[in-house]
Amino acid sequence: MDPELINDCVHCGFCLPSCPTYVLWGEEMDSPRGRIHLMKQHVEGTPLTPEMAGHFDACLGCMACVPACPSGVRYDRLIEQTRAEVERVHVREPDDRALRALVFQLFPYPRRLRAMRLPLRLSARLRRASAPRLERINPSLAAMADLAPPAAARVRLPRRIAARGPHRATVGMLTGCVQGEFFPQVNEATARVLAMEGCDVVIPPSQGCCGALSLHSGQERQALRFAKRTITTFERAGVDTIVVNAAGCGSTMKDYAEILEGEGGGWAERARAIRTVDLAEYLVALGPAAERHPLPLTVAYHDACHLAHAQGIRSQPRELLEGVPGLKLREIAESAICCGSAGTYNLFQPETAKDLGDRKAERVLATGADLLVSANPGCTMQIASAIRRRGADPVPVAHTAQVLDASLRGLARVP
Repeated sequence: MDPELINDCVHCGFCLPSCPTYVLWGEEMDSPRGRIHLMKQHVEGTPLTPEMAGHFDACLGCMACVPACPSGVRYDRLIEQTRAEVERVHVREPDDRALRALVFQLFPYPRRLRAMRLPLRLSARLRRASAPRLERINPSLAAMADLAPPAAARVRLPRRIAARGPHRATVGMLTGCVQGEFFPQVNEATARVLAMEGCDVVIPPSQGCCGALSLHSGQERQALRFAKRTITTFERAGVDTIVVNAAGCGSTMKDYAEILEGEGGGWAERARAIRTVDLAEYLVALGPAAERHPLPLTVAYHDACHLAHAQGIRSQPRELLEGVPGLKLREIAESAICCGSAGTYNLFQPETAKDLGDRKAERVLATGADLLVSANPGCTMQIASAIRRRGADPVPVAHTAQVLDASLRGLARVP
């Protein structure tokens, strides 16, 4: 933990109303200011107690406090450093260790995740049949089953998709782990939209996890290994711009140079040579070329935390959606408050995640929208699960890319 970053905090309290756990509980030590106070204690010699680790674990890492801070405190870097320290020195209970080992040997590995899709769907059916009993046995595994989306047909994307019409750019595309295995239709729509907007799309087949899930949970060495592999993969593909359609992945990849600064071997410089851009950010900067066809839909747009807070991308997705003829955009109340997904948070802290998910589902349903649009796979699973739990009429959830794809292709609805 960097003492200089810790000392940037002047304890003004502007972060408090932006913090989901403080909003829920009103506890000082479960606010960014309180957690920074605990970080300072540890740096100055106080041993990391289980209570301190619990307060750090309870942080969603949503980064809502970063844009709220008038002093520019880098809480994003502080919580990443702190979580790595927790994993180094804190001895977890056996069941917690086992759960974390399962998650980090499963979710960042696409092939393993693919093999788990059917068991997760079957366990989800069992969970809905006997939810209270399963939650008592193991809330985290119950949450994992409940979050599993409907099975999607596997999509095999070619290594390169040629631009349609005049060539405007050549870009690489990240397929990701959770996005690629649970939401392959989002990747398919992303590639198609980029091609229709005049981009040659390069999709290296040897991709894996970018390291976001690992980095955000303190698995530092695993995150660095995945980051290096991602950089190498796209270097070999011959592209210097990578378009990303998952908020958490984009946030981490934009920080590769900073994350790899102390690694030597020129890794930070190699990271700086590759530009990472979010899909919405890229398309707005590129400007529209393909014709938009009408979609008569009322859409609620959900701000993924690692898109809005970590990357500062709020207006671009809305601009793209509002550019679709016939589409009406509705805002969600408390849009800055996390839905409770936060990478692996809804697996490690299922009760808190459930409270936040229920809160978000209530706000989404209040919009009366026909469709919810999200730019992060974790958010999509979390909010869809919360809406199912309320027993309300299901609101379909789609990615921004899928809405644009439907409009560009002249479809009557979003698939």
